[in-house]
Amino acid sequence: MPHSYTPGLTVTEQTTVRRRRMLSLSGTVLVVAGETVRANQAVARAELPGKVYPLNLANQLGVAPDEINEYLIKKTGDPVQKDEILAENKPLIKWFKTEVLSPVTGVVESVSTITGQVLLREPPRVLELLGYVDGLIVEVIPQQGVVVETECSLVQGIFGIGGETWGEIVIAVTAPDEILLPRHFTGAMKGKVVVGGSFISSDGLARAKDVGVAGLVIGGIHDKDLRALLGYDLGVAITGTEQVGFTLILTEGFGTIPMAEKTFTLLSAHVGQLASISGATQIRAGVIRPEVIIPKRITAAHSPATVLQREGIRIGDQVRIIRDPLFGKIGEVASLPSDLQKIPTESEVRVMEVCFADGSRVMIPRTNIELIEGC
Repeated sequence: MPHSYTPGLTVTEQTTVRRRRMLSLSGTVLVVAGETVRANQAVARAELPGKVYPLNLANQLGVAPDEINEYLIKKTGDPVQKDEILAENKPLIKWFKTEVLSPVTGVVESVSTITGQVLLREPPRVLELLGYVDGLIVEVIPQQGVVVETECSLVQGIFGIGGETWGEIVIAVTAPDEILLPRHFTGAMKGKVVVGGSFISSDGLARAKDVGVAGLVIGGIHDKDLRALLGYDLGVAITGTEQVGFTLILTEGFGTIPMAEKTFTLLSAHVGQLASISGATQIRAGVIRPEVIIPKRITAAHSPATVLQREGIRIGDQVRIIRDPLFGKIGEVASLPSDLQKIPTESEVRVMEVCFADGSRVMIPRTNIELIEGC
């Protein structure tokens, strides 16, 4: 049977995923292999060195640099509080006394008798790495991080912005082709992952931010509304670090595009359950998809699953068209001709026949479709 190799978009009720959780610098791993963790649980921790503040004591005291040790109240390594006395002189007339106060809370890191400077360092900032998903620790990388595995339902999107977060799933519309309007948002949606239908406008995005939703999963939006939300044009680099108040995931693309029935049905079946979501997207080499992960019940006896790799697209698979004029339409693979066929651009390419819900069929270049994977 002929195969077509193409990027897949997973929408499945049952799968096993692994997420590698790594610190950006060496630190301490807080869990062990075989331990179950929660999405909001710290699995590793590192300390970022505090900011350094230089202070020229010699100038402020009016003494030579090699004399400053005689005037120091705090020595190297001593803790110091903001506005606490670091050094002072001892004149014969007390009105001429000079006191140098610490501008920050921290420690005295070093004293130089060459420059007359004292370096103060603020306390280190603790960086905690969270589990992101409810799951099982299947691997520990000493001083760096862990690998978390979870049995879950998984929905991958086309595009997203915003980082990792989590919340209960709420369905705000009644059908996948319904537009998500500002009036659909209520105060009860604060901290929740809100699922809409085909489209949300800039007014709806503003309302979602005001309510304080954790995430928003929608079929599509207009690029101008995304630009207004961000305040700038996105480039071609990876997304996921944007700070807009919530994480946004598009399941279909840009424009008014009904959410795929399969996607909407799957998410609707998990209303009230905790979902971990990420808007990180990369469309170049090393593709990264925005995702909604809905973990199943965790058990300590859970054993790592073997993830089967697909050989390629097969007849009967669901696919989405990703090029105009049929952009966003979903159909089923009807046939996979092995011979090259000429298309309107005069190029000869491999094609597939796609059958749509209304019974119509069309030949599509295989590069113009995306597989909707599922189990």
